[in-house]
Amino acid sequence: MPHYMLSVHSVEGQAREPMTEEEMRRSHQLLSTVEEEMKESGMWVFSGRLHEADTATVVRTAGRQTVTTDGPFTESKDHLGGFYVIRADDLDAALALAAKVTAAIDTPIEVRPFAATSEE
Repeated sequence: MPHYMLSVHSVEGQAREPMTEEEMRRSHQLLSTVEEEMKESGMWVFSGRLHEADTATVVRTAGRQTVTTDGPFTESKDHLGGFYVIRADDLDAALALAAKVTAAIDTPIEVRPFAATSEE
């Protein structure tokens, strides 16, 4: 079964609409329900939430030396805030799941397939 990455994007400095305590509780409950659905259906593989982009360190080579740079790889207001790795029958199934996640958290989700693996 193909694997997909659902990338949860955040926009630095963009204030989200203020949420009441009840709205936050509802959003967390919706997300928990979607995540439980993923696990029960066997679609969920792994997920993670990331710290802000300014905590990143980039490692690269310059000639034969390893160089590290504080901060994100690219300077952008958009950054990866978290991700899900899922198994889905096809892109349509992955997109349907991404629609549920974005509805729960009101944040853009990018869906990309992994290159074929030996499991497929």
